[in-house]
Amino acid sequence: MPEDNEFKEIEEKWKKFWKEEELYKFDASQIGKKEIFSIDTPPPYISGQIHIGHAFSYSHQDFIVRFRRMFMKDKGLVFYPFGTDDNGLPTERFVEKQRNIRSKDFTRQEFVEFCLQTIKEQIPEFRKDFENLGISFDYNLYYSTIDKKTQKVSQKFFIDLIKKGEAYKKAFPTLWCTHCQTAIAQAELEDKEQQSLFSTLKFSVDGKELLIATTRPELLPACVAVFVNPEDKRYSHLIGKKAKVPLFDFEVPIIGDASADPEKGTGVLMVCSYGDKYDADAIKRHNLTPKQIIEPDGKINFGDYKGLSVKEARKKILEDLKEKGLIVEQKQITHVVNVHDRCGTEIEFLTTEQWFIKILDKKQELIKQGKKIKWYPEFMFKRYENWVKGLEWDWSVSRDRHFGVPIPVWGCKECGEIILPEEDELPVDPLQTEKICPKCGKPAEPESRVLDTWATSSLTPQIAANLVDNKIDIPFSLRPQAHDIIRTWAFYTILRSYLAKKEIPWKNIAISGYVTAGGEKMSKSKGNSVDPREVLAKFGADALRFWAASAKLGNDVDYQEKDLVAARKTIKKLMNASRFVFMNLEDFDFKAPENMEEKDKIFLGELNKLIERVTNYFLNFDYSKAKSEVEKFFWHIFADNYLEIVKKRIYNEKGDKKSSAQYTLYVSLLAILKMFAPIMPFITEEIYQTYFREHEKEKSIHTSKWPEKIKEGKENTEVFELVLDIISKVRQEKSKAQKSMKAEIILSLEKEVIEKLEKVLEDLKAVTNAKEIKEGEFSVEFV
Repeated sequence: MPEDNEFKEIEEKWKKFWKEEELYKFDASQIGKKEIFSIDTPPPYISGQIHIGHAFSYSHQDFIVRFRRMFMKDKGLVFYPFGTDDNGLPTERFVEKQRNIRSKDFTRQEFVEFCLQTIKEQIPEFRKDFENLGISFDYNLYYSTIDKKTQKVSQKFFIDLIKKGEAYKKAFPTLWCTHCQTAIAQAELEDKEQQSLFSTLKFSVDGKELLIATTRPELLPACVAVFVNPEDKRYSHLIGKKAKVPLFDFEVPIIGDASADPEKGTGVLMVCSYGDKYDADAIKRHNLTPKQIIEPDGKINFGDYKGLSVKEARKKILEDLKEKGLIVEQKQITHVVNVHDRCGTEIEFLTTEQWFIKILDKKQELIKQGKKIKWYPEFMFKRYENWVKGLEWDWSVSRDRHFGVPIPVWGCKECGEIILPEEDELPVDPLQTEKICPKCGKPAEPESRVLDTWATSSLTPQIAANLVDNKIDIPFSLRPQAHDIIRTWAFYTILRSYLAKKEIPWKNIAISGYVTAGGEKMSKSKGNSVDPREVLAKFGADALRFWAASAKLGNDVDYQEKDLVAARKTIKKLMNASRFVFMNLEDFDFKAPENMEEKDKIFLGELNKLIERVTNYFLNFDYSKAKSEVEKFFWHIFADNYLEIVKKRIYNEKGDKKSSAQYTLYVSLLAILKMFAPIMPFITEEIYQTYFREHEKEKSIHTSKWPEKIKEGKENTEVFELVLDIISKVRQEKSKAQKSMKAEIILSLEKEVIEKLEKVLEDLKAVTNAKEIKEGEFSVEFV
């Protein structure tokens, strides 16, 4: 059995074999002739190397894929292409870090070249990581979300939305990341708890103090109004008057508005452009004129504070307010702020012109679309539904960055005409292509922004189908993904399929969880992550996959090394059991004897029930229950009991009695091996090739047929469980007496038990080493 580094040799051997044999190649010539099981797999970001979350979630989907290949043998095909998500902000940030540069210091064309070169360098190693894990993509069916074919698909679908009136351009207070210097979407926000100073400041009305509490004093220069609740008797008499802003001494209107909460702070609300989404809504609702004092790079552009960052301005303004006696009270509070999920920077609201896709008018329809999809586990649909219900803005899809799919639009400043390319011009970069306005004949201005990465990766079913000339039908069979991207990847893909053809993108969605450490999500930034390459080097791919299979659908799981140690024990036991079985098959003709022993038939009956359960679990994407059932049966039924039951028959008997045991050992071990194969592809291939291939003929266990009901099996659970119970009791008695398990005994059993076990008594005597079985209350007498 693989000891220490021997598993590495096994893995290298079978990786090479699978590659040379093109074992997982999709045969496109069979489209239309065979059933297709198609997987819309999440294309991972190119970021140097895989992390433990990749190893975890991609193993999950590979369990399903490998099962389906075997289950659909001869009647269907699995479509499982390999994609990478290379465009957009994650890749830009990776390239900037790798090359110690900033995209804004280069032209788009220059920076794009850096990105493309970096991707070219990274992909071979990145692909190798997935191969080392045993992920059975058809690596020849490859797409990148920045390659020319993908750009054409993405641009075509966006142009279609413009033509349908579903995409539009508008200047609007937009979620903005000052670090990444781009607009972002609601789905890219994360909540972060942080401590802030809650300062009560002295505004004034008619020379009298009006106290207002805020955590954002740096927005005082951008204050455009003060709200009081019309029902608040403390302040209702001030409605219609003017309030003077402290430190800056300009006046703003006092407006009655129910959004001012009498219970929060002083009950008076400072409205600025823009502190948050409520400010944006309030300014629009009351037709107020905004003052934008924060630049796209996060610097203040007003007065003495010009050039300071937001945090620097906050500190300086508080110092100035304190010096002038304009602070009444300050206290530390903990509150939740929105940060950009890519970099952790607090977001701002800046008025910029951006492209949007309409979603707010489709919320009910998108919930209906979600209900048409089968969710595994079912409760995950609620997360999708809650996300849709909570949407507050249309989807901002333009990004003020360099590396992404260019927005294929030109605009005429003279007459306002929007100019779109013809389909045969795609993919196109407007910055590299001149257009003349067809309406007024003036040169058109190219759109300089690129599409959000999700605007392209939300089209992965269409992109993947395009690899085989769109012969794969949408909806796909399955979308496997983690729960944290329900709000992005799942939602956006459902939206795009609905907008394109009012169809669902896939029939099923299987949701996996996180890898955690002490209940907290593993993350490189938190310093609590493990490197999957190190895990693979120490324990091997099968052990890592076996651990990953312990996670229930939708559930997070803690990474604990003891689980990988346990996995290695299972691998070792599987190899040792296989060696034992085939050591005792040298005189076997690999055919079922005419007269099968009763105990063998009943054991095969139990195996048939296992096959049925495991098959159903896999069909419902419940790989953890499938793994658990096979593991339990292998250890406790096959290895601990059945092997012991038949040893004497194998060693001492001849004819049908022996061949019945040999046949049962052969077919049961093969079935167990096949049920383990989706989880542990390397060791099962090693055992199959070593012992089974010459008899089974199929070139790989992974292209063999999934186990089916064994016709010699006989269902008699009562007898089977009774035998196991007696064996367990006898072993307990021997342990209690500190006797060897081989110690000879006289076994007493109740008359009705003996009658029930009449046809299996000889095997029971053999496994318990009973010299005699006699009637009486259960007892073990040592000879």
